[in-house]
This record gives sequence, structure tokens and C-alpha cells, in this order.
Amino acid sequence: MTKDAATTRVCFQLLIHPELLDEYIERHSPVWPEMLAEIEAAGRRNYSLFLGEGGRLIGYYETDDDAAAQEYLARSEVAARWEAEMGRFFVALDGRPDQAATPLTEIFHLDDQLTAARGAASEHPSPTDPAHEEGTTS
Repeated sequence: MTKDAATTRVCFQLLIHPELLDEYIERHSPVWPEMLAEIEAAGRRNYSLFLGEGGRLIGYYETDDDAAAQEYLARSEVAARWEAEMGRFFVALDGRPDQAATPLTEIFHLDDQLTAARGAASEHPSPTDPAHEEGTTS
């Protein structure tokens, strides 16, 4: 599978108060159906949350236009209600969790590098390629 040129991958980290972890997990099992619909309508897909030691939460999603998705959710009454309820779970967060989380910088993506490597390989055949052997005709 290759990445569409317009797709943006977003990863972020937040810290959950350790004493509220069980409740936070419960609140996501399941998320309100109307909030799920708003996330989808905003253009976010392949959205996951991962919980690490000490309440470290890593989120990941893909979108074609992250600014538009952020703007859509900022105007959403459903998202505003959800985020108002979720805000108390996070340590040292200034603002709504969906808008205040700082995205992490992506430094490696397997599909991108495989695509680039395959493109470079097709432009420069390897020395073991039969087309490079002396006396080989095309």
C-alpha cells in the first residue's frame, strides 16, 4: 500500500492523570456515536489511541487536510462537549485536548522509504541486473 500524496499522518502525545486512567479507558469503550461521526466528517481516518506507562497517550490519525479537520472540529458542538468532558483527564494541557496537543515530528515511514527506494532502483539498475552484463543485447 502506498501513501496518497495528499494524505497527512498526524501523531501526538498527551499525558493522562494516572488516577484517572481507568475512567479514561472506560470513556473510550465506546466513544459516543455522534462524536465518532464528527471525527469521520472532519476527514480524519485510521485514528488510533495507544496508552503507555504512566498515562502516556499516543494518538495517530490520517487526513487529507489537517487544518480543515481541526477547523471543522473546533466548530462542532458535539466535539466541544466531548472535549470539555475529556479535558480534566490530561496533565498540563492548555485548551481543548483535540486542539492543544502538539503533533510529533515524523522521521520515518516504511511505505514512503520503500517507494523511494524502488523508484531509485528502477532509475539505476543494479550491477547484477542482466542488462548491465557485457555482451547483453536488448
